[in-house]
Amino acid sequence: MYKIIKKEKLTEDIDRFYIKAPLIAEKAKPGQFAVIRINEEGERIPLTIADYDRKNGTISLVSMRVGKTTTLLSGLKQGDSIQDVVGPLGNASEIKNFGKVICIGGGVGIAPVFPITRELKRAGNYIISIIGARSKNLLILKEEMENVSDELYICSDDGSTGYHGFVSGFLKEYLDKDLSGNKDKETSIARVIAIGPAQMMAAVAEVTRSSCIKTIVSLNSVMVDGTGMCGACRVEVNGKTKFVCVDGPEFDAHQVNFNLLLSRQKIYCDDEGVCFDLYKHKCRLPQ
Repeated sequence: MYKIIKKEKLTEDIDRFYIKAPLIAEKAKPGQFAVIRINEEGERIPLTIADYDRKNGTISLVSMRVGKTTTLLSGLKQGDSIQDVVGPLGNASEIKNFGKVICIGGGVGIAPVFPITRELKRAGNYIISIIGARSKNLLILKEEMENVSDELYICSDDGSTGYHGFVSGFLKEYLDKDLSGNKDKETSIARVIAIGPAQMMAAVAEVTRSSCIKTIVSLNSVMVDGTGMCGACRVEVNGKTKFVCVDGPEFDAHQVNFNLLLSRQKIYCDDEGVCFDLYKHKCRLPQ
């Protein structure tokens, strides 16, 4: 059992949990994830490790309430325990001094991009961060990202804060200005890192493709065991089958088949909907 040391409500539907897991905290690195199971009857879900404290032996996980399992998780409070937490899983992010790096987080994706941004800043990079959400009240970790960025830009789909539009739209405008101000017409950006909904990451990849900027995305495919045994998280990268849990979760965005990823994410949508409806009916939750 893994005890919840602290719980924070970041938005109405997004929670941050600080969990006592000293062995995981000791080994965790930016970009890695954990697989949790709330109770003996629960399903296994992957959550990126949003931060870790080796001294206190804790990790933090950020979850958005969407279906049955995340609703159960959201109902837990400080002092409660989670049945299983397995990690750190997956490969860590590549951290070194690249130069100018753009770090992009969309929605809950801001949480996993934070530790990557922090470590890239510590490695000597100049950090341009772009974070976005559907609206101002859904934006998370603004102060944390500001503290590890040289430039921070905010986007919202509805225009309630910052740039009115998607992070990909702002990125295009930023890169266009960068190119126009460079006599050699070559971008000064060494790398782009984007984490968020698959459609957002696909849009970012299309923006950077023409400029040939190395772009890294962290994929959020359907996952079960997290150790490469089940094959549920398979994706197509550069025409080859890869498993997100052991080969990723980070890949070159320009080599990812996003159409296949998006279609595979929908495989269990109907089943998940039925399960959640049954759960809400049993618990008499608002429909």
